[in-house]
Amino acid sequence: MFFLILKRALAAIPVLLIVASLTFVMVRVVPGGPFDLDKALPPEVVANIKAKYFLDRPMPEQYVRYIGRLVRGDLGVSYKYSNRTVNDILGDALPVSCQLGFAGLALSMLVGIPLGLVAALHRNSPLDAICMIIATAGVSVPSFVTGAVLIFVFGIWLKWLPVALWESAGHMVLPAVTLAAVPAAYLARLTRASVLEVLERDWVRTARCKGLSYQRTVIAHVLRNALIPVITVLGPLTAILITGSFVVEYIYAVPGMGRFFITAVSNRDYDLIIGTTLVFGVLLVITNTIVDILYTVLDPRMKVEG
Repeated sequence: MFFLILKRALAAIPVLLIVASLTFVMVRVVPGGPFDLDKALPPEVVANIKAKYFLDRPMPEQYVRYIGRLVRGDLGVSYKYSNRTVNDILGDALPVSCQLGFAGLALSMLVGIPLGLVAALHRNSPLDAICMIIATAGVSVPSFVTGAVLIFVFGIWLKWLPVALWESAGHMVLPAVTLAAVPAAYLARLTRASVLEVLERDWVRTARCKGLSYQRTVIAHVLRNALIPVITVLGPLTAILITGSFVVEYIYAVPGMGRFFITAVSNRDYDLIIGTTLVFGVLLVITNTIVDILYTVLDPRMKVEG
């Protein structure tokens, strides 16, 4: 297990370097700069600002300088939040996004997997149809629509929950439900398809013929094998929920990475864009490693490969 983690960590270094390099080039090739949206400034002022951030240097020199900082763990400075570094911004925003992302992930699993299991065990029944209608609606309705409906019902009409900011456990409920709606529906459909596939295998019928109870067959054998495809998607899904909850964080004014990433893109805040992208890459590597470890828990016959 230790060697798996070590191999993944070493393999992640060139991957993250490629991600940083591509993002570095792309943000500079796209038309527009970090100071184009500011009020008209004298040319000498603009020149001084660019010189301060070394933006007046050739791109190869800027790249070498940035990679040198990156190796030391310095993600650079923000051009729009001049009194804060990218490390400071992500250090404050990432824990909030992690709380929201893990809450959304837990809720999506608690709802999606049982919903898909119930639908599969009652295949072609009215209960199956109801579960799939719910799942289809969850996939089809955008997050901003779900968020608006929840805000109106539970925040404005019933006045049960706060609708903005991030100050208590109650502030987490609506954003977490909104974030979990789409992945829960996706997990429900995936779980249903996987369970139906496992139920058709010969060893399931053999277990039933040998007298094993239906409940034990489903819980101890069918569900355990059916969860392998579900676990596979949980790796990238976790990274997406943590760093990709831009719309949800914007709707509920959650001070997470989403708000900073949106403003960074619109303001061409180069270092902040690259820093957020690198955080996503690191989370993706970590979650995929955890998924590989979980494979051996669900099926000991599977050997974890580096």
